[in-house]
Amino acid sequence: MTKYGITILLLNLFGALSCFSQVALDCVNAIPICNNTPINAGTDGYGLDDFNGASVSGCITQATGTVETNSAWYRFRAAETGQLGFNIGFDSNEDWDFALYKTNDCGDLGEPIRCNYFDNSDDSIYIGVGQDPTGVANIQYEDWLEVSPNEDYYLLINNYSNNNSGFSIQFSGNIFVEFPNSALDCNIIDNLLGPPKIACDNENIVLDATTSDAIDYEWYLDIGAGYQAIPGESGPELNVAVSAMYRVLVVRPSGNNLISETQVAYAPAPFTYELTDETACLDGTAIDFNAKDLQALGDQSSLEFLVTYHASMNEAMNGINALPKEYIPTETLETIFVRTTSVENGSCYDATESFDINSIELPYLDFETSVFICGDTPVVAIGQTIPDSDYNYEWSSGQNTSLITVAEEGIYTLSVTNLVGALQCITVRSVTVIFSRPPVISDVTILYEDDASNVISVFLEEDGDFDYQVDNEEPQSSSIFNNLFPGEHTITVTDLNGCGLDSKDIVVVGFPKFFTPNADGVNDKWKVDGLSVLDNPVITIYNRYGKLLYQLNEDSNGWDGTFNGVLLPESDYWFKLSYTNSLGQDTNAAYINNHFTLKR
Repeated sequence: MTKYGITILLLNLFGALSCFSQVALDCVNAIPICNNTPINAGTDGYGLDDFNGASVSGCITQATGTVETNSAWYRFRAAETGQLGFNIGFDSNEDWDFALYKTNDCGDLGEPIRCNYFDNSDDSIYIGVGQDPTGVANIQYEDWLEVSPNEDYYLLINNYSNNNSGFSIQFSGNIFVEFPNSALDCNIIDNLLGPPKIACDNENIVLDATTSDAIDYEWYLDIGAGYQAIPGESGPELNVAVSAMYRVLVVRPSGNNLISETQVAYAPAPFTYELTDETACLDGTAIDFNAKDLQALGDQSSLEFLVTYHASMNEAMNGINALPKEYIPTETLETIFVRTTSVENGSCYDATESFDINSIELPYLDFETSVFICGDTPVVAIGQTIPDSDYNYEWSSGQNTSLITVAEEGIYTLSVTNLVGALQCITVRSVTVIFSRPPVISDVTILYEDDASNVISVFLEEDGDFDYQVDNEEPQSSSIFNNLFPGEHTITVTDLNGCGLDSKDIVVVGFPKFFTPNADGVNDKWKVDGLSVLDNPVITIYNRYGKLLYQLNEDSNGWDGTFNGVLLPESDYWFKLSYTNSLGQDTNAAYINNHFTLKR
């Protein structure tokens, strides 16, 4: 067995295979595959109409004449259970579409279970099922397949124009991680030389045509100019090292010779260059791994190789769980493992390099962010009580110590810097200082809308952050109370910043705003309701000049609008209320000095 190489023509994989390929135009001739395929030359036509005149199949619609335009058919069979996907790679200037059918009968394709048809305006280099291997969000990808053993699938790859230079098929998914050698069933391939083969250019491929009754073997290759005999090769095996179509003629005694062909394609094997370590702040700022790509690739083209980053060597080796290119460190020390992969063949990769991210912790600040001080001339110390000599402190007010004293309200911001080399890791924390004074109730007004409705308004000497409470009811933010029951009440105003409170006792009664003492039996007398809840209540009625006209107690029937038996004129009249409070003291009810109207 010798290793056969060609030196007269070394082109890149697309160019080398542009004149030959294994492409089946019809479903019945679909090429069986059980691994990644080489890059195939562009399709040319569609052969027979596999859709029997239909104008649509899933997302693939009729262009001119049939659903197919320039088509290639492949088939594969699952041999294990797991998650499966595939990547169809092509030139970014071209537009390819696909439909996948779950069937073992080309005469009964049914509807595709995965289908994608877009114009590739995003200049993608992949379409497929699962996830774009470049890590980008790609609308030309469909959901993963969950496959089981013995399930058959037919794959249509179609191009709507003649502008197509070729494509490759790369399988992916966890099933190939768990079952790398048996995910797909290779028994569906009865070709003597086996399925199309794609390998890395640092690997060796051996074509084996061993046949029990063979008397001779003739080997040929086609690198784009037709099949040419390979001199000196007459054994059952051929060791190849260049991309080409290969043919073997097996000569048998009976004359029933065998001819078998297969395609071999080599993809460039990547090399990962050494990457420098990174130093970062643990502040949620991302490290741009796109910049690390340049280090990893060196003089290699980013169009030929893909760089991904992983949290473990195992994940890098298997090409799974790639980290985002905008990566945010979460630990003080992390090792990132790098995988460089051939775009043409995902099995060609290098995962030998790694680099460290050394992250600097931010200064820790734990002082209160809100400070409330009660008093007329307040002064307060704010900031970090215990400083760290390794840090630099700077306040928005100009001071350079961790703890400062302030005598004015406002927002004070402290920036603390942990300087490591040229890297500055900064923590910023602000504290709001509010100086409060205890509330002082300056007035309480009681507005009687009628003998049953009332509105109590509380007024303070200064504004502040207060809540208001009547008796033991729930506090409220409003200084207005409505429709309190008659009787004695306590109004309490509390500073929410803990700067004290103020209380006032009030008495609420009910009385009519007017009365009409005209002997018609309606509103002939004026009286005050709710006195029964007070001890020894006395209502004193005055005219506008302060002259005492009449007194009522809780047993009185009311005032009839006379003074010493003389009818008083229409006018407004005032009243006061006195009673014995809860301490046994005789007192005048505060905030009651209201008036009512006599009408005739």
